[in-house]
Amino acid sequence: MGIMQNRKKNITRFALLALILLAANILSAKFSLRFDLTKEKRFSLSNGTKQMLKNLKEPATIKVLLEGKFPAGFQNLQNRTTQVLSEFQNASNGKVRFTFENPLEGKSDEEKVEVYEQLQNSFGINPVNLQVQEDESKSQQIVFPAAIVSHNGKDIPVNLLENHQGMSPLEILEYAGTQLEYKFARSIKNAAKTARADIAYITGQGQDLGWNTFDMLGRLGMMYNLDTIDINQNIEIPQHFKAIIICGPKEEIDNKAKFKLDQYIMQGGRVLWFIDQLETGMTDLEKQNAYLSVKRELNLEDMLFKYGVRINPDLIEDLQLNLPIPITVGEIGGRPDIQLLPWVYFPNSVPTSPHPIVKNMDGIMFQFASSMDTIANDIKKTVLLHSSNRSRKVAAPVRVSLSDLRFKPKVELFKEKDIPMAVLLEGKFESVFTNRLDPKFMETYTGELGKKFLPTCERDNKMIVVSNAAVFHNDVSEKTGPLETGFYKYTKQTYGNRNFILNALEYLTDDDNILDARGKDLSVRVLDMKRVKNEKLNWQALNIGLPILLTLLFASAFLFFRKKKYTGKVS
Repeated sequence: MGIMQNRKKNITRFALLALILLAANILSAKFSLRFDLTKEKRFSLSNGTKQMLKNLKEPATIKVLLEGKFPAGFQNLQNRTTQVLSEFQNASNGKVRFTFENPLEGKSDEEKVEVYEQLQNSFGINPVNLQVQEDESKSQQIVFPAAIVSHNGKDIPVNLLENHQGMSPLEILEYAGTQLEYKFARSIKNAAKTARADIAYITGQGQDLGWNTFDMLGRLGMMYNLDTIDINQNIEIPQHFKAIIICGPKEEIDNKAKFKLDQYIMQGGRVLWFIDQLETGMTDLEKQNAYLSVKRELNLEDMLFKYGVRINPDLIEDLQLNLPIPITVGEIGGRPDIQLLPWVYFPNSVPTSPHPIVKNMDGIMFQFASSMDTIANDIKKTVLLHSSNRSRKVAAPVRVSLSDLRFKPKVELFKEKDIPMAVLLEGKFESVFTNRLDPKFMETYTGELGKKFLPTCERDNKMIVVSNAAVFHNDVSEKTGPLETGFYKYTKQTYGNRNFILNALEYLTDDDNILDARGKDLSVRVLDMKRVKNEKLNWQALNIGLPILLTLLFASAFLFFRKKKYTGKVS
Protein backbone atom coordinates (compact mmCIF):
# COMPACT_ATOMS: atom_id res chain seq x y z
CA MET A 1 0.00 0.00 0.00
CA GLY A 2 2.82 2.37 0.91
CA ILE A 3 4.62 1.62 -2.36
CA MET A 4 1.46 2.46 -4.39
CA GLN A 5 0.98 5.73 -2.52
CA ASN A 6 4.60 6.74 -3.13
CA ARG A 7 4.25 5.87 -6.81
CA LYS A 8 1.09 8.03 -7.10
CA LYS A 9 2.85 10.91 -5.34
CA ASN A 10 5.80 10.64 -7.71
CA ILE A 11 3.52 10.57 -10.76
CA THR A 12 1.60 13.57 -9.42
CA ARG A 13 4.82 15.48 -8.78
CA PHE A 14 6.14 14.61 -12.24
CA ALA A 15 2.89 15.72 -13.91
CA LEU A 16 2.85 18.96 -11.89
CA LEU A 17 6.47 19.67 -12.81
CA ALA A 18 5.73 18.97 -16.49
CA LEU A 19 2.76 21.37 -16.41
CA ILE A 20 4.87 24.07 -14.77
CA LEU A 21 7.63 23.68 -17.38
CA LEU A 22 5.08 23.70 -20.22
CA ALA A 23 3.40 26.86 -18.85
CA ALA A 24 6.79 28.54 -18.39
CA ASN A 25 7.73 27.76 -22.00
CA ILE A 26 4.44 29.10 -23.32
CA LEU A 27 4.75 32.29 -21.30
CA SER A 28 8.38 32.78 -22.28
CA ALA A 29 7.50 32.37 -25.96
CA LYS A 30 4.67 34.88 -25.69
CA PHE A 31 6.25 37.37 -23.33
CA SER A 32 9.93 38.29 -23.52
CA LEU A 33 11.22 39.77 -20.30
CA ARG A 34 14.73 41.16 -20.25
CA PHE A 35 16.39 43.21 -17.57
CA ASP A 36 19.17 45.71 -18.27
CA LEU A 37 21.06 46.19 -15.02
CA THR A 38 23.84 48.34 -16.52
CA LYS A 39 24.08 51.91 -15.27
CA GLU A 40 24.10 53.31 -18.82
CA LYS A 41 21.21 51.05 -20.01
CA ARG A 42 23.45 50.09 -22.89
CA PHE A 43 21.53 46.87 -23.58
CA SER A 44 18.14 48.57 -23.89
CA LEU A 45 16.73 49.87 -27.17
CA SER A 46 15.31 53.38 -27.28
CA ASN A 47 11.58 53.84 -27.77
CA GLY A 48 12.07 55.29 -31.24
CA THR A 49 14.06 52.24 -32.35
CA LYS A 50 11.51 49.83 -30.91
CA GLN A 51 8.65 51.57 -32.67
CA MET A 52 10.51 51.63 -35.98
CA LEU A 53 11.33 47.91 -35.76
CA LYS A 54 7.77 47.06 -34.74
CA ASN A 55 6.44 48.81 -37.86
CA LEU A 56 8.73 47.00 -40.32
CA LYS A 57 6.70 45.50 -43.13
CA GLU A 58 9.44 43.61 -44.95
CA PRO A 59 12.40 41.61 -43.56
CA ALA A 60 15.74 43.36 -43.18
CA THR A 61 18.94 41.36 -43.60
CA ILE A 62 22.19 42.53 -42.02
CA LYS A 63 25.52 41.08 -43.05
CA VAL A 64 28.24 41.89 -40.52
CA LEU A 65 31.78 41.65 -41.91
CA LEU A 66 33.33 40.96 -38.53
CA GLU A 67 33.75 37.21 -38.26
CA GLY A 68 36.83 35.55 -36.78
CA LYS A 69 39.10 35.64 -33.75
CA PHE A 70 40.17 39.15 -32.78
CA PRO A 71 42.02 40.95 -29.99
CA ALA A 72 39.93 41.70 -26.91
CA GLY A 73 38.72 45.16 -28.04
CA PHE A 74 37.42 43.96 -31.40
CA GLN A 75 36.07 40.79 -29.82
CA ASN A 76 33.99 42.96 -27.49
CA LEU A 77 32.75 44.97 -30.48
CA GLN A 78 31.80 41.72 -32.21
CA ASN A 79 29.95 40.48 -29.11
CA ARG A 80 28.21 43.82 -28.64
CA THR A 81 27.09 43.77 -32.28
CA THR A 82 25.59 40.32 -31.74
CA GLN A 83 23.76 41.53 -28.64
CA VAL A 84 22.34 44.63 -30.35
CA LEU A 85 21.18 42.76 -33.43
CA SER A 86 19.60 40.07 -31.23
CA GLU A 87 17.61 42.85 -29.57
CA PHE A 88 16.65 44.12 -33.04
CA GLN A 89 15.53 40.64 -34.02
CA ASN A 90 13.43 40.29 -30.89
CA ALA A 91 11.85 43.77 -31.16
CA SER A 92 10.98 43.24 -34.85
CA ASN A 93 9.36 39.83 -34.26
CA GLY A 94 12.00 38.15 -36.37
CA LYS A 95 11.91 40.55 -39.32
CA VAL A 96 15.54 41.57 -38.70
CA ARG A 97 17.94 38.76 -39.60
CA PHE A 98 21.70 38.91 -39.34
CA THR A 99 24.77 36.89 -40.17
CA PHE A 100 28.49 37.26 -39.54
CA GLU A 101 31.05 36.51 -42.21
CA ASN A 102 34.69 37.08 -43.07
CA PRO A 103 34.74 38.40 -46.67
CA LEU A 104 38.36 37.25 -47.10
CA GLU A 105 37.96 33.70 -45.83
CA GLY A 106 38.98 31.10 -48.38
CA LYS A 107 40.00 33.72 -50.94
CA SER A 108 43.21 33.78 -52.96
CA ASP A 109 45.36 36.93 -53.05
CA GLU A 110 43.81 37.99 -56.36
CA GLU A 111 40.30 37.40 -55.05
CA LYS A 112 41.09 39.39 -51.91
CA VAL A 113 42.08 42.38 -54.05
CA GLU A 114 38.72 42.12 -55.82
CA VAL A 115 36.94 42.05 -52.45
CA TYR A 116 38.83 45.19 -51.32
CA GLU A 117 37.86 47.05 -54.49
CA GLN A 118 34.25 45.94 -54.40
CA LEU A 119 33.69 46.92 -50.77
CA GLN A 120 35.46 50.24 -51.22
CA ASN A 121 33.93 51.27 -54.56
CA SER A 122 30.41 50.02 -53.93
CA PHE A 123 30.00 50.76 -50.23
CA GLY A 124 32.92 52.95 -49.15
CA ILE A 125 34.06 50.25 -46.71
CA ASN A 126 37.79 50.30 -45.96
CA PRO A 127 39.78 47.60 -44.14
CA VAL A 128 41.62 48.06 -40.86
CA ASN A 129 45.06 46.52 -40.34
CA LEU A 130 45.25 45.13 -36.80
CA GLN A 131 48.49 44.49 -34.95
CA VAL A 132 47.87 41.27 -33.01
CA GLN A 133 50.16 40.40 -30.07
CA GLU A 134 50.79 36.66 -29.79
CA ASP A 135 53.01 35.87 -26.82
CA GLU A 136 56.28 37.53 -27.78
CA SER A 137 55.55 37.94 -31.50
CA LYS A 138 53.26 40.22 -33.48
CA SER A 139 51.15 39.48 -36.52
CA GLN A 140 48.88 41.48 -38.79
CA GLN A 141 45.19 40.88 -39.36
CA ILE A 142 42.92 42.59 -41.89
CA VAL A 143 39.40 43.24 -40.63
CA PHE A 144 36.37 45.08 -41.96
CA PRO A 145 34.55 46.74 -39.04
CA ALA A 146 31.42 47.29 -41.09
CA ALA A 147 28.06 45.82 -42.03
CA ILE A 148 25.67 45.94 -44.98
CA VAL A 149 21.96 46.43 -44.35
CA SER A 150 19.71 45.03 -47.09
CA HIS A 151 16.09 46.13 -46.95
CA ASN A 152 13.40 47.32 -49.34
CA GLY A 153 15.65 46.62 -52.34
CA LYS A 154 18.45 48.82 -50.99
CA ASP A 155 21.93 48.00 -49.67
CA ILE A 156 23.22 50.49 -47.12
CA PRO A 157 26.72 50.26 -45.58
CA VAL A 158 27.21 50.76 -41.85
CA ASN A 159 30.62 51.81 -40.57
CA LEU A 160 30.95 50.30 -37.10
CA LEU A 161 34.19 52.07 -36.18
CA GLU A 162 35.10 55.76 -36.46
CA ASN A 163 38.10 57.74 -35.24
CA HIS A 164 37.54 60.41 -32.61
CA GLN A 165 39.87 63.15 -31.47
CA GLY A 166 41.16 62.78 -27.94
CA MET A 167 39.98 59.17 -27.53
CA SER A 168 42.28 56.26 -26.87
CA PRO A 169 41.90 53.11 -29.03
CA LEU A 170 40.03 51.41 -26.18
CA GLU A 171 37.65 54.37 -25.82
CA ILE A 172 37.04 54.42 -29.59
CA LEU A 173 36.03 50.75 -29.51
CA GLU A 174 33.84 51.29 -26.46
CA TYR A 175 32.21 54.32 -28.07
CA ALA A 176 31.62 52.31 -31.25
CA GLY A 177 29.66 49.82 -29.15
CA THR A 178 27.39 52.55 -27.79
CA GLN A 179 26.56 53.77 -31.32
CA LEU A 180 25.58 50.43 -32.84
CA GLU A 181 21.87 50.79 -32.12
CA TYR A 182 21.71 54.25 -33.70
CA LYS A 183 23.70 53.28 -36.78
CA PHE A 184 21.72 50.14 -37.52
CA ALA A 185 18.37 51.79 -36.74
CA ARG A 186 19.16 54.77 -38.97
CA SER A 187 20.25 52.51 -41.84
CA ILE A 188 17.13 50.34 -41.62
CA LYS A 189 14.92 53.42 -41.42
CA ASN A 190 16.61 55.05 -44.43
CA ALA A 191 16.26 51.83 -46.44
CA ALA A 192 12.57 51.56 -45.49
CA LYS A 193 11.78 55.07 -46.71
CA THR A 194 9.91 55.21 -49.99
CA ALA A 195 10.58 58.96 -50.28
CA ARG A 196 13.22 61.24 -48.83
CA ALA A 197 12.35 64.36 -46.86
CA ASP A 198 12.34 67.68 -48.71
CA ILE A 199 14.64 70.43 -47.44
CA ALA A 200 15.62 73.79 -48.93
CA TYR A 201 18.64 76.09 -48.90
CA ILE A 202 17.43 79.70 -48.77
CA THR A 203 19.00 82.34 -51.05
CA GLY A 204 18.25 85.97 -51.88
CA GLN A 205 20.26 87.87 -49.26
CA GLY A 206 23.81 87.18 -50.43
CA GLN A 207 24.09 83.69 -48.95
CA ASP A 208 27.12 81.74 -50.13
CA LEU A 209 26.28 79.19 -52.80
CA GLY A 210 29.41 77.94 -54.47
CA TRP A 211 32.64 76.09 -53.83
CA ASN A 212 32.61 76.83 -50.09
CA THR A 213 29.22 75.11 -49.65
CA PHE A 214 29.91 72.35 -52.20
CA ASP A 215 30.70 69.52 -49.78
CA MET A 216 27.84 70.01 -47.34
CA LEU A 217 25.18 70.62 -49.96
CA GLY A 218 26.46 67.62 -51.92
CA ARG A 219 26.23 65.44 -48.83
CA LEU A 220 22.72 66.68 -48.03
CA GLY A 221 21.67 66.07 -51.64
CA MET A 222 22.44 62.37 -51.16
CA MET A 223 20.24 62.12 -48.07
CA TYR A 224 17.37 64.53 -48.79
CA ASN A 225 15.47 66.04 -51.69
CA LEU A 226 17.45 69.28 -51.61
CA ASP A 227 16.33 72.42 -53.41
CA THR A 228 17.25 76.11 -53.37
CA ILE A 229 14.67 78.86 -52.86
CA ASP A 230 15.13 82.56 -53.55
CA ILE A 231 12.90 83.89 -50.83
CA ASN A 232 12.43 87.19 -52.68
CA GLN A 233 11.00 85.46 -55.76
CA ASN A 234 8.41 83.30 -53.99
CA ILE A 235 5.11 84.23 -52.37
CA GLU A 236 5.77 81.78 -49.56
CA ILE A 237 8.03 78.94 -48.50
CA PRO A 238 6.22 75.74 -49.52
CA GLN A 239 5.19 73.73 -46.51
CA HIS A 240 6.29 70.42 -48.05
CA PHE A 241 9.84 71.40 -47.10
CA LYS A 242 10.40 69.70 -43.77
CA ALA A 243 13.27 72.05 -42.93
CA ILE A 244 15.14 74.98 -44.44
CA ILE A 245 18.73 76.19 -44.05
CA ILE A 246 19.55 79.88 -43.70
CA CYS A 247 23.31 80.19 -43.94
CA GLY A 248 25.25 83.43 -43.73
CA PRO A 249 22.96 86.10 -45.19
CA LYS A 250 24.99 89.25 -45.92
CA GLU A 251 22.17 91.61 -46.87
CA GLU A 252 19.24 92.91 -44.87
CA ILE A 253 16.24 90.59 -44.78
CA ASP A 254 13.26 92.85 -45.40
CA ASN A 255 9.91 92.45 -43.66
CA LYS A 256 8.37 90.66 -46.62
CA ALA A 257 10.99 87.92 -46.47
CA LYS A 258 10.77 87.81 -42.68
CA PHE A 259 7.01 87.36 -42.89
CA LYS A 260 7.43 84.38 -45.21
CA LEU A 261 9.95 82.83 -42.81
CA ASP A 262 7.76 83.54 -39.81
CA GLN A 263 4.62 81.96 -41.24
CA TYR A 264 6.59 78.97 -42.50
CA ILE A 265 7.71 78.42 -38.90
CA MET A 266 4.21 79.00 -37.49
CA GLN A 267 2.89 76.27 -39.79
CA GLY A 268 5.44 73.77 -38.46
CA GLY A 269 8.47 74.34 -40.68
CA ARG A 270 11.86 73.81 -39.05
CA VAL A 271 14.86 76.11 -39.53
CA LEU A 272 18.60 75.60 -39.17
CA TRP A 273 20.14 79.07 -38.83
CA PHE A 274 23.82 79.94 -39.40
CA ILE A 275 24.13 83.68 -38.78
CA ASP A 276 27.21 85.93 -38.87
CA GLN A 277 26.31 88.94 -36.76
CA LEU A 278 29.55 90.78 -37.63
CA GLU A 279 31.30 91.36 -40.94
CA THR A 280 34.37 89.13 -40.70
CA GLY A 281 36.61 86.96 -42.83
CA MET A 282 40.20 85.88 -43.40
CA THR A 283 40.21 87.40 -46.89
CA ASP A 284 40.46 90.92 -45.50
CA LEU A 285 43.27 89.87 -43.16
CA GLU A 286 45.29 88.36 -45.98
CA LYS A 287 45.06 91.63 -47.90
CA GLN A 288 45.75 94.21 -45.22
CA ASN A 289 46.86 92.36 -42.05
CA ALA A 290 44.10 94.06 -40.00
CA TYR A 291 40.52 95.28 -40.32
CA LEU A 292 37.63 96.60 -38.27
CA SER A 293 34.83 94.09 -37.76
CA VAL A 294 31.48 95.90 -37.55
CA LYS A 295 27.89 94.83 -37.05
CA ARG A 296 26.04 93.44 -40.06
CA GLU A 297 22.50 94.83 -40.32
CA LEU A 298 20.35 91.78 -41.04
CA ASN A 299 17.04 92.87 -39.49
CA LEU A 300 16.70 89.55 -37.64
CA GLU A 301 17.13 90.70 -34.03
CA ASP A 302 13.43 91.08 -33.17
CA MET A 303 12.53 87.83 -34.89
CA LEU A 304 15.09 85.63 -33.13
CA PHE A 305 14.41 87.47 -29.86
CA LYS A 306 10.73 86.57 -30.13
CA TYR A 307 11.65 82.92 -30.70
CA GLY A 308 13.90 82.87 -27.64
CA VAL A 309 17.50 83.71 -28.51
CA ARG A 310 19.70 86.72 -29.25
CA ILE A 311 22.94 86.81 -31.25
CA ASN A 312 25.08 89.58 -29.85
CA PRO A 313 27.15 92.00 -31.97
CA ASP A 314 30.50 90.78 -30.67
CA LEU A 315 33.25 88.22 -31.27
CA ILE A 316 34.25 85.37 -28.99
CA GLU A 317 37.93 85.04 -28.14
CA ASP A 318 38.83 81.59 -26.83
CA LEU A 319 42.22 81.18 -25.19
CA GLN A 320 41.96 77.53 -24.18
CA LEU A 321 40.49 75.74 -27.21
CA ASN A 322 41.25 77.25 -30.59
CA LEU A 323 42.77 76.52 -33.99
CA PRO A 324 46.14 77.86 -35.19
CA ILE A 325 46.83 79.89 -38.32
CA PRO A 326 50.12 80.22 -40.25
CA ILE A 327 52.03 83.42 -39.50
CA THR A 328 55.41 84.66 -40.75
CA VAL A 329 57.45 85.35 -37.61
CA GLY A 330 60.82 86.09 -39.26
CA GLU A 331 63.34 84.76 -41.75
CA ILE A 332 65.68 81.78 -41.78
CA GLY A 333 68.36 81.73 -44.47
CA GLY A 334 66.57 84.37 -46.48
CA ARG A 335 63.29 82.44 -46.40
CA PRO A 336 60.21 83.35 -44.36
CA ASP A 337 59.87 81.49 -41.08
CA ILE A 338 56.21 80.45 -40.97
CA GLN A 339 54.75 79.03 -37.77
CA LEU A 340 51.30 77.92 -36.69
CA LEU A 341 50.14 80.14 -33.84
CA PRO A 342 46.88 79.82 -31.85
CA TRP A 343 44.18 82.17 -33.13
CA VAL A 344 41.65 83.13 -30.45
CA TYR A 345 39.00 83.97 -33.06
CA PHE A 346 38.85 80.33 -34.25
CA PRO A 347 37.24 78.49 -31.30
CA ASN A 348 37.13 74.71 -31.20
CA SER A 349 33.89 73.93 -29.41
CA VAL A 350 34.06 70.55 -27.65
CA PRO A 351 30.46 69.48 -26.88
CA THR A 352 29.57 68.69 -23.28
CA SER A 353 25.80 68.59 -23.71
CA PRO A 354 24.10 65.20 -23.22
CA HIS A 355 21.75 65.97 -26.10
CA PRO A 356 21.96 63.27 -28.81
CA ILE A 357 22.72 65.85 -31.53
CA VAL A 358 26.19 66.48 -30.08
CA LYS A 359 26.82 63.88 -27.37
CA ASN A 360 30.35 62.37 -27.53
CA MET A 361 31.02 64.27 -30.76
CA ASP A 362 34.39 65.64 -31.89
CA GLY A 363 35.05 69.36 -31.52
CA ILE A 364 33.25 71.74 -33.90
CA MET A 365 35.37 74.30 -35.78
CA PHE A 366 34.19 77.92 -35.60
CA GLN A 367 35.65 81.01 -37.28
CA PHE A 368 34.69 84.42 -35.89
CA ALA A 369 31.70 83.34 -33.82
CA SER A 370 29.44 85.65 -31.82
CA SER A 371 28.02 85.04 -28.37
CA MET A 372 24.37 84.17 -27.80
CA ASP A 373 21.88 84.86 -25.02
CA THR A 374 18.71 82.91 -24.30
CA ILE A 375 15.55 84.90 -23.66
CA ALA A 376 13.11 84.13 -20.86
CA ASN A 377 9.90 82.78 -22.42
CA ASP A 378 8.02 79.49 -22.67
CA ILE A 379 10.40 78.03 -25.24
CA LYS A 380 12.76 75.24 -24.14
CA LYS A 381 16.41 76.13 -24.77
CA THR A 382 19.29 73.66 -25.00
CA VAL A 383 22.83 74.97 -25.46
CA LEU A 384 24.45 72.54 -27.88
CA LEU A 385 27.82 74.23 -28.40
CA HIS A 386 29.77 76.72 -26.33
CA SER A 387 33.22 78.15 -25.73
CA SER A 388 35.82 76.82 -23.29
CA ASN A 389 36.47 77.84 -19.69
CA ARG A 390 38.96 80.50 -20.81
CA SER A 391 37.13 82.84 -23.15
CA ARG A 392 35.68 86.30 -23.43
CA LYS A 393 33.38 88.51 -25.54
CA VAL A 394 34.63 91.59 -27.39
CA ALA A 395 31.88 94.00 -28.44
CA ALA A 396 31.75 95.49 -31.94
CA PRO A 397 33.46 97.24 -33.54
CA VAL A 398 36.35 94.78 -33.09
CA ARG A 399 39.82 95.46 -34.46
CA VAL A 400 41.05 92.12 -35.78
CA SER A 401 44.79 92.13 -36.43
CA LEU A 402 47.40 89.47 -37.11
CA SER A 403 49.94 91.56 -35.23
CA ASP A 404 48.17 90.57 -31.99
CA LEU A 405 49.73 87.12 -32.39
CA ARG A 406 53.14 88.57 -31.61
CA PHE A 407 52.07 89.31 -28.06
CA LYS A 408 51.19 86.79 -25.39
CA PRO A 409 47.53 87.22 -24.38
CA LYS A 410 46.75 88.13 -20.78
CA VAL A 411 45.16 85.08 -19.20
CA GLU A 412 43.38 87.14 -16.56
CA LEU A 413 41.25 88.79 -19.26
CA PHE A 414 39.66 85.49 -20.28
CA LYS A 415 37.33 85.04 -17.33
CA GLU A 416 34.15 83.86 -19.05
CA LYS A 417 33.27 80.25 -19.76
CA ASP A 418 30.71 78.22 -21.71
CA ILE A 419 29.58 81.13 -23.90
CA PRO A 420 26.74 79.75 -26.06
CA MET A 421 27.41 79.45 -29.80
CA ALA A 422 24.62 77.06 -30.87
CA VAL A 423 21.20 76.74 -29.24
CA LEU A 424 18.28 74.38 -29.84
CA LEU A 425 14.83 75.96 -29.39
CA GLU A 426 11.72 73.81 -28.89
CA GLY A 427 8.11 74.70 -28.22
CA LYS A 428 5.22 76.73 -29.63
CA PHE A 429 6.81 79.81 -31.13
CA GLU A 430 4.92 83.09 -31.31
CA SER A 431 4.86 85.20 -34.47
CA VAL A 432 6.92 88.37 -34.47
CA PHE A 433 4.22 89.97 -36.63
CA THR A 434 1.33 89.64 -34.17
CA ASN A 435 -0.47 93.04 -33.95
CA ARG A 436 2.09 94.56 -36.32
CA LEU A 437 0.54 93.99 -39.73
CA ASP A 438 -1.21 96.66 -41.75
CA PRO A 439 -4.98 96.00 -42.04
CA LYS A 440 -4.85 96.45 -45.82
CA PHE A 441 -2.11 93.83 -46.09
CA MET A 442 -4.12 91.45 -43.91
CA GLU A 443 -7.19 91.99 -46.11
CA THR A 444 -5.18 91.13 -49.22
CA TYR A 445 -3.37 88.21 -47.55
CA THR A 446 -6.47 86.52 -46.15
CA GLY A 447 -8.93 87.63 -48.83
CA GLU A 448 -7.36 87.71 -52.28
CA LEU A 449 -4.61 85.20 -51.55
CA GLY A 450 -6.79 83.00 -49.35
CA LYS A 451 -4.07 82.60 -46.71
CA LYS A 452 -4.45 82.32 -42.96
CA PHE A 453 -2.25 84.29 -40.61
CA LEU A 454 -1.05 82.23 -37.64
CA PRO A 455 -0.06 84.19 -34.50
CA THR A 456 1.43 81.07 -32.87
CA CYS A 457 2.57 77.63 -33.91
CA GLU A 458 -0.25 75.14 -34.28
CA ARG A 459 1.89 72.49 -32.59
CA ASP A 460 5.29 72.16 -30.94
CA ASN A 461 8.11 73.11 -33.28
CA LYS A 462 11.90 73.33 -33.14
CA MET A 463 14.82 75.20 -34.65
CA ILE A 464 18.57 75.42 -34.17
CA VAL A 465 20.48 78.71 -34.21
CA VAL A 466 24.27 78.78 -34.76
CA SER A 467 26.17 82.05 -34.44
CA ASN A 468 28.64 81.39 -37.26
CA ALA A 469 28.16 80.51 -40.94
CA ALA A 470 31.70 79.11 -41.25
CA VAL A 471 30.50 75.97 -39.44
CA PHE A 472 28.63 75.07 -42.65
CA HIS A 473 31.40 76.08 -45.08
CA ASN A 474 34.20 73.95 -46.49
CA ASP A 475 37.66 75.13 -47.47
CA VAL A 476 38.91 74.85 -51.04
CA SER A 477 42.27 73.48 -52.20
CA GLU A 478 43.87 74.86 -55.37
CA LYS A 479 44.97 71.33 -56.27
CA THR A 480 42.04 69.11 -55.28
CA GLY A 481 39.12 71.55 -55.10
CA PRO A 482 36.51 71.58 -52.29
CA LEU A 483 37.60 69.89 -49.08
CA GLU A 484 35.45 68.07 -46.55
CA THR A 485 33.34 70.22 -44.27
CA GLY A 486 35.20 70.50 -40.97
CA PHE A 487 38.63 69.68 -42.47
CA TYR A 488 41.22 72.25 -41.39
CA LYS A 489 43.92 72.41 -44.03
CA TYR A 490 46.63 73.88 -41.82
CA THR A 491 46.62 71.06 -39.26
CA LYS A 492 45.19 68.33 -41.55
CA GLN A 493 42.58 67.54 -38.90
CA THR A 494 38.90 66.89 -39.46
CA TYR A 495 36.47 68.34 -36.94
CA GLY A 496 32.88 67.33 -36.29
CA ASN A 497 31.17 70.03 -38.38
CA ARG A 498 29.69 67.67 -40.96
CA ASN A 499 28.30 65.25 -38.36
CA PHE A 500 26.90 68.14 -36.33
CA ILE A 501 24.97 69.48 -39.34
CA LEU A 502 23.72 66.03 -40.34
CA ASN A 503 22.59 65.28 -36.79
CA ALA A 504 20.94 68.69 -36.49
CA LEU A 505 18.93 68.19 -39.68
CA GLU A 506 18.04 64.63 -38.72
CA TYR A 507 16.71 65.90 -35.40
CA LEU A 508 14.68 68.61 -37.15
CA THR A 509 13.22 66.37 -39.86
CA ASP A 510 12.76 63.02 -38.08
CA ASP A 511 9.81 62.84 -35.70
CA ASP A 512 10.46 59.18 -34.81
CA ASN A 513 13.34 60.16 -32.50
CA ILE A 514 15.79 57.59 -33.86
CA LEU A 515 18.54 60.06 -32.96
CA ASP A 516 17.85 59.39 -29.27
CA ALA A 517 19.86 56.19 -29.66
CA ARG A 518 22.98 58.37 -30.08
CA GLY A 519 22.63 59.36 -26.44
CA LYS A 520 24.10 56.15 -25.07
CA ASP A 521 26.64 56.92 -22.36
CA LEU A 522 30.32 56.26 -22.86
CA SER A 523 31.79 54.56 -19.81
CA VAL A 524 35.06 52.72 -20.18
CA ARG A 525 35.95 50.43 -17.30
CA VAL A 526 39.63 49.77 -17.81
CA LEU A 527 41.33 46.85 -16.06
CA ASP A 528 44.43 47.48 -13.98
CA MET A 529 46.93 45.55 -16.11
CA LYS A 530 49.50 45.42 -13.30
CA ARG A 531 47.01 43.72 -10.99
CA VAL A 532 45.89 41.43 -13.81
CA LYS A 533 49.46 40.21 -14.21
CA ASN A 534 50.26 39.91 -10.49
CA GLU A 535 46.93 38.36 -9.43
CA LYS A 536 46.31 36.19 -12.47
CA LEU A 537 46.59 32.82 -10.65
CA ASN A 538 44.45 34.01 -7.73
CA TRP A 539 41.57 35.04 -9.98
CA GLN A 540 41.85 31.89 -12.08
CA ALA A 541 41.64 29.77 -8.93
CA LEU A 542 38.68 31.82 -7.70
CA ASN A 543 36.74 31.57 -10.97
CA ILE A 544 37.59 27.92 -11.74
CA GLY A 545 38.40 26.23 -8.46
CA LEU A 546 35.72 27.80 -6.26
CA PRO A 547 32.74 26.70 -8.43
CA ILE A 548 34.13 23.14 -8.50
CA LEU A 549 34.63 23.15 -4.72
CA LEU A 550 31.11 24.43 -4.09
CA THR A 551 29.65 21.79 -6.41
CA LEU A 552 31.47 19.04 -4.52
CA LEU A 553 30.31 20.43 -1.16
CA PHE A 554 26.66 20.57 -2.25
CA ALA A 555 26.87 17.06 -3.72
CA SER A 556 28.41 15.69 -0.51
CA ALA A 557 25.78 17.41 1.62
CA PHE A 558 22.99 16.07 -0.58
CA LEU A 559 24.28 12.47 -0.34
CA PHE A 560 24.82 12.81 3.41
CA PHE A 561 21.26 13.97 4.20
CA ARG A 562 19.71 11.55 1.70
CA LYS A 563 21.47 8.59 3.29
CA LYS A 564 20.47 9.80 6.75
CA LYS A 565 16.82 10.16 5.72
CA TYR A 566 16.43 6.67 4.28
CA THR A 567 18.69 4.65 6.61
CA GLY A 568 18.18 6.57 9.80
CA LYS A 569 21.88 6.38 10.54
CA VAL A 570 25.24 7.45 9.17
CA SER A 571 27.89 4.76 8.86
